[in-house]
Amino acid sequence: MKADLHLHTTASDGCLSPQALVKLASDLGLEAISITDHDSVDGIAPALLAAQEFPRLRVIPGVEVSTDVPHGEVHVLGYFIDYRDSEFLAVLERLRNSRKVRAQKMIEKLADLGVRIEWERVQEIAGSGSIGRPHVAQAVLERGYVLSPKEAFAKYIGRNGPAYVEREKQTPEQVVELIVKAGGLPVLAHPGDLNDAEELVARLQKVGLVGIEVYYNDYADRLVKNLASLASKYGLVASGGSDYHGLENTIETPVGGVTIPPECIERLFALADQRTPA
Repeated sequence: MKADLHLHTTASDGCLSPQALVKLASDLGLEAISITDHDSVDGIAPALLAAQEFPRLRVIPGVEVSTDVPHGEVHVLGYFIDYRDSEFLAVLERLRNSRKVRAQKMIEKLADLGVRIEWERVQEIAGSGSIGRPHVAQAVLERGYVLSPKEAFAKYIGRNGPAYVEREKQTPEQVVELIVKAGGLPVLAHPGDLNDAEELVARLQKVGLVGIEVYYNDYADRLVKNLASLASKYGLVASGGSDYHGLENTIETPVGGVTIPPECIERLFALADQRTPA
């Protein structure tokens, strides 16, 4: 089974609509994808509807939620979630509102640095999606202050940048428990970015973590091997995906550009079946 289990749409900070992403995945011959927008499930229903035209493609309802840890953040993916769960939706709405407040504060900090962009333009770029830093970066790019969104992060709004602003987040444990309560399967996103992944994996497994993202973006073979070993040690599914946004296509891993072993995908599906009421 050819799959990509980490994709973003215009429901958060991706450039393709859910419908366009579904069609692209089908055209590329993928058999399973997951829509995993940041703190948003708004792209799931239109993606599922669009997928009815492509019976060979299965769309997994998903989400990516940012969490807070000392000196950084951790992202948790949720697969096969009940995207209509009221408690789950309430938490996501609160997190999205915190993104708006953060973006406004970043714009103020950028102005103090002589980088002047308009809040209205950031909203236009985000459209109906959850506002994120890529939207701010795009506005900075449009005004000619940088040559790429990546440069905007490096110079201004990256975690250690002069215009960076924290926002409300939950702990990794809280988000894993939240996803489980919404009927989902929690998977640790891009753990290769973490300083002490094993310590975190051990903690999160105790509260319901079922997998880690082993096959990801441009991970080197040695890192993939180490992460696969970590997943095996804790009895976790080795998941994966491109983390496609479509914002910088010349350097970004394309949809379906990460090879995930079929047995890993099958194991994730088997876990989902086990959690589905008869």
